[in-house]
Amino acid sequence: MAVPGCGEAKLEPMPVLPSSRLLPTLRAKLRTKRYSERTVEAYGAWVRRYVTFHGMRHPSELGPREVEAFLTDLATRSHVASATQNQALAAIMFLYREVFGTPTGWLDGMIRAKRPQRLPVVLTREEVAQVLAELRGTSWMLAMLMYGGGLRVSEACGLRVKDLDLSECRLTIRHGKGGKDRVTMVPEVLVGQLERQIEEVRILHARDVATGGGAVALPGAMASKSPAAAWDWRWMWLFPATRRYIEGGTRRKMRHHLHETVVQRAVQRAGCAAGISKRVTCHTLRHSFATHLLESGYDIRTIQELLGHSDVSTTMIYTHVLNKGGVGVRSPADALGGSLVDARQTAVRGRTSTASGRPEEPKSGSGRRLTRNAGE
Repeated sequence: MAVPGCGEAKLEPMPVLPSSRLLPTLRAKLRTKRYSERTVEAYGAWVRRYVTFHGMRHPSELGPREVEAFLTDLATRSHVASATQNQALAAIMFLYREVFGTPTGWLDGMIRAKRPQRLPVVLTREEVAQVLAELRGTSWMLAMLMYGGGLRVSEACGLRVKDLDLSECRLTIRHGKGGKDRVTMVPEVLVGQLERQIEEVRILHARDVATGGGAVALPGAMASKSPAAAWDWRWMWLFPATRRYIEGGTRRKMRHHLHETVVQRAVQRAGCAAGISKRVTCHTLRHSFATHLLESGYDIRTIQELLGHSDVSTTMIYTHVLNKGGVGVRSPADALGGSLVDARQTAVRGRTSTASGRPEEPKSGSGRRLTRNAGE
């Protein structure tokens, strides 16, 4: 990764921030600008890795050459994907631009890694049914939501009781990717199971409250606007974790939602147990949802809204999946007919019999004719 003119880049003095305050200040800036918690965690990890790579030197002492060396190491030694490399660059740019408040023209000139276009893995309807047949309980319900509504695994695990409207077979995804809300469908075959799940959550919440717990984390400023909502069962996670935890500041007994890795492992194991040769993940179910809707004739704009894509070009990738392999185009090899295959098999049998030293035995039909002729 080259940096045009990096040797001549002149950096303005940066404010010296104590090392102990570097990451907390970075996280505070990210949250002030309404970045998601996932981005906060990711950027913090990249800045920590950047500093560690350069022997724990303070970022204010580093410049273009050090940034280039770090990004090059990611590509050549760690073999990270181009999207991962670009995310690391974005984290470093945010650090210098927003935390240190210095111009980052020298970073803007860096050549970003080109992202290759990759087609998503899509299962057939039969393969989806085979995978779902290998799942049980909560994992089955979550997989049904991901395939039946196009949810990401984080969105499915993060559903709250209040987000479901089972009478209308729809659910609302709050604070999805990019902080957007959207509405999608609930499979009708899942309504009965979800009604029982909601009742189980209500009973679990009542039990937690009786033992001094029952609180749940609230989004944004909801905790200060409506503190009592933390104990309202409608705000409970639809798929709660099996264990409770103690909140650091308040020492309250709280319960988080089921961790995503539990579902991810279950889906991957189900794909192996079903004997599917493709790579089966939670996101594969989302890809299959979109592709199967396209196959059924639904328009691309509707699918875009259901998936929560900001740009329709992102959704268009599924049209490429449908066209993969030239659907509707007949292979020229098929025009040769079965005669070529029969001739090839005959030639292979002839070589095999010659190599073994035994003449090829006649087919059973011709053998009977020879016997008959000999008797005559």
